[in-house]
Formats: sequence, C-alpha cells, structure tokens
Amino acid sequence: MTSQEQSSPAFEQMRVLTSRVEQLADVAQRLVEENRKLRLSQEQLSSERAALLAKNEQARSRVEAMIQRLKSLEQNA
Repeated sequence: MTSQEQSSPAFEQMRVLTSRVEQLADVAQRLVEENRKLRLSQEQLSSERAALLAKNEQARSRVEAMIQRLKSLEQNA
C-alpha cells in the first residue's frame, strides 16, 4: 500500500471504523462477563434468601410453640 493510499480519506475512515468496531467488541465482551457475574450473584442471593426464609419460618414456629406452652402453663396455674 502506498503512502498516498494510507493517507486517503477512505483509508482513514476504514481505520476509524476498525478502531470503533474493536472498541465495541471489547465493550460487548466486558458486558458479557459482567452479566455472567451478575447472574451468578443473583443465584447466590436467591439461595441465601431461601435459606433465610426457612430459618425465619423455623424461628416463627418455635416462638408460636413457646407461646402455646406459656398459655397452657397459665391455664394450669
């Protein structure tokens, strides 16, 4: 390629477009990776939430059982 061809407006436009396409490809790759990490985080948070809900239900059941025992003790006293 001659130096005249490399300095032509068409060549410059092609160089700019190539650079932009490379930048877009980099951004797309970063977004794919970020999306993967966010999905993994969402799955972990969902699992953690389910475990916390189960613990909360167990605690609620225990408190209700204690209340029933206290009421029973009051009635027997």
